[in-house]
Amino acid sequence: MLDSFFPTGWSSFLIGGLMIGLGVGLMFVVFGRVVGLSTFFTSSWSWLSKKPYFQQDSFIESRAWRLWCALGLVAGAFLWKILFGAEFNVDTAVHPVLLLVGGILVGYGSRLSNGCTSGHGICGLSSLSLPSLGAVLIFMSTAIVTANLVNYFLGS
Repeated sequence: MLDSFFPTGWSSFLIGGLMIGLGVGLMFVVFGRVVGLSTFFTSSWSWLSKKPYFQQDSFIESRAWRLWCALGLVAGAFLWKILFGAEFNVDTAVHPVLLLVGGILVGYGSRLSNGCTSGHGICGLSSLSLPSLGAVLIFMSTAIVTANLVNYFLGS
């Protein structure tokens, strides 16, 4: 049964999930910060735009650590690629245009729902937030329906 859900294996997902959980937990315990990266985009705009929305104290005060956190994610992925190479190489047959459109829709939805899937799913659920539970249920059901529709209409 697991093979149908994880055709390339599940160990890399388990390791990645444990590393994310450890990182999020450490950020909270050591620095008292809840790591949700959907605010990274908005807080980054506070450097570029002088519009009052982007100049809110919460964005200005958190932009430096959010930038370092995002850079750490990119560096971590790069390090993973160097250390493990092709052993855990992930590839997709999804057309780049569909990935771009999907990324834009996810980003827009993240701002609409006041957080991204990881923010609600990892940080929100761990703090027993009912709005985060609702968001995760909506994210997951929408993702399942969308993936099945895309597979039905565009799949092989």
